Amino acid sequence: MDEHKILNIIMSALSDKRANDINAIDIHDLTVIANYFIIASGTSSTHIQSLADFVEEKLLEAGLKPLHMEGYNSARWILMDYGDVVIHIFHEDDREYYGLERLWQDGKPIAIHAEINE
Repeated sequence: MDEHKILNIIMSALSDKRANDINAIDIHDLTVIANYFIIASGTSSTHIQSLADFVEEKLLEAGLKPLHMEGYNSARWILMDYGDVVIHIFHEDDREYYGLERLWQDGKPIAIHAEINE
């Protein structure tokens, strides 16, 4: 499946479940671990788990299974690895503490809806 379709599914799912501060970063020029990071926040462990569940459900409907998932039980930082796309769903406090956007600031921010729906 095209990466842009995958990104669109993820962004829509996160938006539908009211994730906070959703960002997509193109990191393919910086690393081989993935092409894109999607970073979003939830307000509680229940909210964070529901975000991860809904993203997983929508991607399964599209025929995609995660290669790896971490942090689901603690629900402070859930990482969902889909190969070229890695999703980070944080509790708001932990997101600020770890500052992934700052660490990957050389990546290219993606305006998802504008770019993907072209």
